[in-house]
Amino acid sequence: MKNSILFLAFLLLSSVGLSAQKEYKATHEGWLVNIDDAYALSKKTGKPILANFTGSDWCGWCKRLSAAVFNKPDFKSWAEDNVVLLELDFPRRKQIPDEIRQQNQSLQRAFQVRGYPTVWVFNLDKDESKGGFVIEALGKTGYTATLEEFTSGVDQMISRGGKGK
Repeated sequence: MKNSILFLAFLLLSSVGLSAQKEYKATHEGWLVNIDDAYALSKKTGKPILANFTGSDWCGWCKRLSAAVFNKPDFKSWAEDNVVLLELDFPRRKQIPDEIRQQNQSLQRAFQVRGYPTVWVFNLDKDESKGGFVIEALGKTGYTATLEEFTSGVDQMISRGGKGK
């Protein structure tokens, strides 16, 4: 089921500087860390965004999900064809730029994420009149033990909601 969420606090997201973006990289290769970059790529490709809310350096289930799904070559191939990858990390030991931390916290509140890992799949549109984004949530998942279970679940979310706009 599609849910639409108007999220106006995204104004702060446009303040994420290029220097912070260049210095800070996602834990996994091929993942973006900036919602503006994910939005631009989603619009260009017509693919929804797959956002992984994670505690990469402390969350045991997040590490298991990475090993079981995200680190697999077949996942990388599937993702390239189906989604735009966005990592929203909440580390305890690793430092992240304040702008990225604020962005991640804003998205955590918007999606009401209370535990890790949580993976949301969504389409994103700009609402120029209100200066924010409109999020069309396609679905969410958490830890899954296998790549097949994960990609099958996300494929179902995408097919129910349409592939981007």
